[in-house]
Amino acid sequence: MKHIFQLSENNEKEISFFSGKLHFFKNELIKLDFLQFFSGISLTIFGILFIYSAGQQVGGNMVTAWEKQLIWMFLGMCLWVFLSYTNYRILGFLSPALYILSIILLILVFFIGVEVNGATRWLSLGSIRVQPSEFAKIATLLLVARVASNRSFKINNLLHLSILGFITLLPFLLVLKQPDLGSSLVFPIMFASIAFAARLRWKYIIIFLLAIMIFIPTAYPFLKSYQKERILVFLNPDRDTQDQGWTSHQTVLSVGSGGFYGKGLTHGTQNALGFLPRSVSNSDLIFSVIAEESGFLGSTTLLFLFFLLLYTMLRTAYLSRDKFGYLAAIGIAALFFEHSFVNIGMNIRLMPITGLPLPLVSYGGSFMITSMICLGILQSIYIGRKKYNK
Repeated sequence: MKHIFQLSENNEKEISFFSGKLHFFKNELIKLDFLQFFSGISLTIFGILFIYSAGQQVGGNMVTAWEKQLIWMFLGMCLWVFLSYTNYRILGFLSPALYILSIILLILVFFIGVEVNGATRWLSLGSIRVQPSEFAKIATLLLVARVASNRSFKINNLLHLSILGFITLLPFLLVLKQPDLGSSLVFPIMFASIAFAARLRWKYIIIFLLAIMIFIPTAYPFLKSYQKERILVFLNPDRDTQDQGWTSHQTVLSVGSGGFYGKGLTHGTQNALGFLPRSVSNSDLIFSVIAEESGFLGSTTLLFLFFLLLYTMLRTAYLSRDKFGYLAAIGIAALFFEHSFVNIGMNIRLMPITGLPLPLVSYGGSFMITSMICLGILQSIYIGRKKYNK
């Protein structure tokens, strides 16, 4: 009988093998930034819940939008895991090639792009639409961070600073031409954040701010008519509330009508009755849907999760072992902050209405995947604080 309970030599080897594998995965898991993981996944779940809710109210193709978002989330998570355990410095090495590829895609948009609502921003891959501007943000960010982190690079040298400016200017102009004003403005913000983190002198910062102040009024005549109207509506909220100012007016009503606890999932009325533009209620205006259905409690929970995520990004930058990782983390934090601030701001009339999605929450495959890529890069930087040598 005792032989029945004795392990063979092969069984002992198998147990030892699986025990070693389990120990390996355990050691790898504990290296992750779980605060980032918690906040990122929570925001994604938040988004899927209210994309589902908005879709049930609108009907049509929107009903299954949450299922598509689940697929994008899964694909994004695969990239997140892969990049988490990949040396982020490889991306720095590949950044010139990634940047050139992104520029080519942005140019292709003007020749074979898909036009939607008067804007040509997408490339069609069968039944899938890809928005190259989202991937251009990451490629530009990585290249700017790599160049600025080079030992021979001097941020306060005008020639060197001009190189960074040109790298940023090219995708900015191409995205602006689509036209996509909201996404185009992300590029100078990333540039400014990385330059500031690289210790750009205050005199150049002041010059940069003055240039922006000059650029804004001089650029106004070249904007599209609907872009001008959005700015005018922002400056005068009571202007044309039945037409051009309708969306801005209704988002505020939607947010305010939620009260403290909200009306409940799928029980919002502003979206269901068509007061919110149904084509973007699950993307650009998702915060209005969330605020109405989950109230002040749900809105503040969402804001807390974003603050927590941004905190992990800045902490990762602080803990980075090299300048490239530090600047890349700062650039990603700036990217997420601008998207979050502008999207929520336009839903509560703090910003003009524009087409910037809410990271990890708004419906859309391109930005979901690029957001997950950013989180994967940050995890790699976080893990690399102990793993990779300076």
